[in-house]
Amino acid sequence: MTDYMPYNEDQELDNNTSDNTHFRDILEQRISRRSLIKRTASGAAALALASSLSACSDDDDDNSVTPPADQEDPNSKPESLSFTAVDKNLNDIVTVPEGYQATVLYALGDSIHPAFSDWNADKNVPLGPSFQFRSGDCHDGMSYFGLSTKTGRYDANASDHGLLVLNHEYINQTFLHPEGPTKVNGRRPEDEVIREVNAHGVSVVHIKKNTETQAVEIVKSSPFNRRITASTVMDFAGPAVNPNSPLLRTAFSPAGRQTRGTQNNCGNGYTPWGTYLTAEENFIGYFQRSGTDQYADRSEAEKTALKRYGLGLDISYQTEKNADGSIKRDEKNNIVYVLDAQKQKVPELDEQGRIVYLDKSSRYAWETAQAGVESQDMYDRWSANVTKASATEDYRNAPNTFGWIVEIDPFDNSANPVKRTALGRFAHEDCRASRAIEGQQFAFYMGDDSRGEYIYKFVSDAVWDPKDVNGGYAAGDKYMNTGKFYVAKFDASGQGEWIELAFGKNGLTQDNTLYPFSSQADVLTFARLAADSVGATKMDRPEWVAVNPENGEVYVTLTNNSNRGNNPEQPVNAANPRNYSDPEGGKGNVNGHIIRFKEESTAATTFEWDIYLFGAEAQMDANINLSGLTDANDFSSPDGMWFDPRGVLWIQTDDGAYTDVTNCMMLAALPGQVGDGQSVTTVNGQATIAGAQVTDENLRRFLVGPKECEITGVTMTPDYKAIFINVQHPGEDSPRFDAPTSHWPATQTDINNKTARPRSATVVITRTDGKAIAG
Repeated sequence: MTDYMPYNEDQELDNNTSDNTHFRDILEQRISRRSLIKRTASGAAALALASSLSACSDDDDDNSVTPPADQEDPNSKPESLSFTAVDKNLNDIVTVPEGYQATVLYALGDSIHPAFSDWNADKNVPLGPSFQFRSGDCHDGMSYFGLSTKTGRYDANASDHGLLVLNHEYINQTFLHPEGPTKVNGRRPEDEVIREVNAHGVSVVHIKKNTETQAVEIVKSSPFNRRITASTVMDFAGPAVNPNSPLLRTAFSPAGRQTRGTQNNCGNGYTPWGTYLTAEENFIGYFQRSGTDQYADRSEAEKTALKRYGLGLDISYQTEKNADGSIKRDEKNNIVYVLDAQKQKVPELDEQGRIVYLDKSSRYAWETAQAGVESQDMYDRWSANVTKASATEDYRNAPNTFGWIVEIDPFDNSANPVKRTALGRFAHEDCRASRAIEGQQFAFYMGDDSRGEYIYKFVSDAVWDPKDVNGGYAAGDKYMNTGKFYVAKFDASGQGEWIELAFGKNGLTQDNTLYPFSSQADVLTFARLAADSVGATKMDRPEWVAVNPENGEVYVTLTNNSNRGNNPEQPVNAANPRNYSDPEGGKGNVNGHIIRFKEESTAATTFEWDIYLFGAEAQMDANINLSGLTDANDFSSPDGMWFDPRGVLWIQTDDGAYTDVTNCMMLAALPGQVGDGQSVTTVNGQATIAGAQVTDENLRRFLVGPKECEITGVTMTPDYKAIFINVQHPGEDSPRFDAPTSHWPATQTDINNKTARPRSATVVITRTDGKAIAG
């Protein structure tokens, strides 16, 4: 190639060009030394763990403690928020309200097995294989599962012991390696790649909480502790596992029934039977594709799907050169001259007279590693090129094996995690189940986090039976393999419909002009193309989903969208109604909003919606600050979101628009219901339906994070006395490994520490009086 196109996040965010608007005795029965070694990527580290399991004893703390008689009812929802609102700030700590304390629990590189030393970057960054037993990077979505120390299984009411399960979305290469990422002769060093691969995925961590002080600690010797990484073997289940469909077939699994790894795990969810759901979001950037692959034996349908998911190829344009071979430029305007007389771009041609396409690079260049510890196949799989005679011999389909919802049973180390294909493939941000009501169907609600993408739901065929609690993957098969898959369409009246995405319905056939769908496997694997075809509503980056436990209403964060109203393909509409400028020069839907909807039942195909909350700076005009935010609760770019079982809504931000004033934050909210507000008109003249204006009593800032972080992931112990949040990528704008702009989490206990590397971490927040959070 004469030109090289570096990885650009936009290839993942902007791809919708459609026209649409876990004790020992119990566990040892399930896992053997042999199976543990088999399931681990690097044998030496696995042997260390397996040989030490018999030497590790569980702590002998009592299993359960009866709460004091005068304890407040933890199940009661507060009538108003009474904690002192945290001020906006740019401090390098996690700031919490008066009477609360924030403690770092689990940070990048922390060991979850006694055979491995603690993190000490000043001495030496740990070797890559050890990260199978260490915290990964960029902590994200997270759920708590109560653990019965009598049965070793899930107990929804257990607060003294539990399994904390959390995502590691991606990596901050600057601080993950001794001196940042390197290349040698164009190749990434293998240990760096192994470290990066292992720093992705999911952690399962056994924690215990003191019932008097509420102090939380990790049970480091627990055999429940484990890491699931970007090389862990995963099974496929659901309609995309189709013997007649080639879409999941690879050299690793010619039958298309397995893959290796999960990565870019962003949001999450959990099931009432006690399993964890992790969402694979911006997966496409992990793959490299060569420009010559455009001329490989691929169908036009394959090329269409690759482009729609961000792995399309760009044409290389010729330039006029000077006699010395340099590119001829108009020095005044710095314009590169092109070949034709009209100065129009002309595609470059190869020796065969074909248009030259640019190579598409991967985010981390894992495909360049030279094998020494692992097999070469572990690295070659990140090149999505046609290199052999069939898909069963290469990794042309590897991108199709990512972008799914993955079910993980935290209590069962013996079985592979399962990718649930019935829930569709896209940039999954989150996956939240509807309320578990005996005899009723489940719905799982999901967002596709890219500009102009869609909101989806899957409705199970099976109805809920409480006997399936602790049913593990068998319960997952029952509720998540068969059902109906839908995409949302919003209209201006405050009504909406769910359009079914099923082969043979709504134009999803081989005659479809966007993509020739030949089976449900096609529809699910290329859900974006199916949604394009049926006219779904393009949304402002649908992120996390939350289901109100009081009334079942569904909330979705629409974090922001610089295209809204600025791109002819994404004009403002009632569900995405704002286009405006902020004081910092942003334009579009700068601060984001939270939409919500209610259905008559989970299986309903229609819904009623309004916009619960508009992000804005408090000082903005009323037709921008439509929710009436004040300095106690103004925010920008809502992202993470979760209803605790009492009905308190926790809202987290991942922002770049308001960060000149404040670091990212988390707020607590007591929302009303759909229809509690009125029709309003935005600054740009768009009519929409807004929820009731908020007050400081029902929306209040609970914490502010350290410098340059995202606040994400939120869960609680069932007694509501410990809340967990994640701080992702503090100091992400640091120019070099030796020039960090944040030193958190070291600054949480030593504000004057100016040498420590920043690390993503899980934080536990408790009250100094030991009472319920926000009680």
